Amino acid sequence: MAEIVSGTASVLESPKDRILQEDLELLAKDSSVPFEMLSGKTVLVTGATGLVGSQVVRSLACSNRVRGTKIQILAFVRSEEKARNVFGTLLGRGDVSLVTGDVAEPVDCDGPVDYIIHGASATSSRYFVSNPVETILTAIHGTSNVLEFARKKQVQGFLYLSSLEVYGTPDADAGMIGEDYSGYINPLLVRSSYSEGKRMVECLCASYASEYGVPVKIARLSQTFGAGVDYADGRVFAEFARCAIEKKDIVLHTEGKTVRSYCYTKDAVAAMLVILLKGETAQAYNVTNMDTRISIAAMAQLVCDTFADAGIRTAFDMPEDVAAFGYNPEMVIALDSTKLEALGWKPTVGLREMFVRLADSMEISAGRK
Repeated sequence: MAEIVSGTASVLESPKDRILQEDLELLAKDSSVPFEMLSGKTVLVTGATGLVGSQVVRSLACSNRVRGTKIQILAFVRSEEKARNVFGTLLGRGDVSLVTGDVAEPVDCDGPVDYIIHGASATSSRYFVSNPVETILTAIHGTSNVLEFARKKQVQGFLYLSSLEVYGTPDADAGMIGEDYSGYINPLLVRSSYSEGKRMVECLCASYASEYGVPVKIARLSQTFGAGVDYADGRVFAEFARCAIEKKDIVLHTEGKTVRSYCYTKDAVAAMLVILLKGETAQAYNVTNMDTRISIAAMAQLVCDTFADAGIRTAFDMPEDVAAFGYNPEMVIALDSTKLEALGWKPTVGLREMFVRLADSMEISAGRK
């Protein structure tokens, strides 16, 4: 087994969560992900303590251990204390370093930076509604600061993590959504702070590529989940899995008619690295498993069926003020990942297995297994 950069090969990337560790090692051995292109390079990851960002950090570190790629990983974080809790003993290996700062301020760190993966963003639907100004400004000012840093460092590659929400509300007959589609977003709804912010930042990324030559690529993520989700996570997939674990009925606050496609975390991280290293500058790529297209209500039933031993069912409780929950308008939005798959990426985990691995990982993190 290859040596860690200035560290110890025996230190695993996720020693407390065997499900996540399995994912990391499968990804490190995935021949479709060109980790070798990052050999000896320095990669900065913003939003590094979030679900996706932390798995990017761990995946690069796992590549060092399994493939001997000797990547230097800079985890850009706001809270050093939180980062130490997230990464634990991994920080003692020598290949992962913390850079403490806030993307709302000018970004800087000493030494070379070859690649940047920018994932720092607001992520809570309730936050989008309660703090729309901060949601917008974090997107625009934060990304501007990171792009300026990339320009200064003359990076070889930059990946911006965008969202399926840039497509707004598609037309009823839109079918599979490709990267050239643009749906309707009402700019006067405060919930649009996230969607409009993402749209504006994508334009900012394309503009930096055009005017300053920053090699920006964009990953438009569908809702992404799997191993590594915190037990207390408030998003719908975590709530469904938590209900199964605790043997409580799933309660929906809408009719659950919205249809989306999803992606497993390991598959999403693989896609992001493929886009960063093989994608075309100033282009966006949908990241989704097209086989996971399902409505919220049907997904709730799938969870009930998958965890049949829990004996749970789906119930409905419609609040008077649905907007306070930060839900998007009802829609059908199924992303088309053909453009990404042309780069050599393919999803590997289906929706039922996503929930099984999610629930196992959540139970481990909560000390229930």
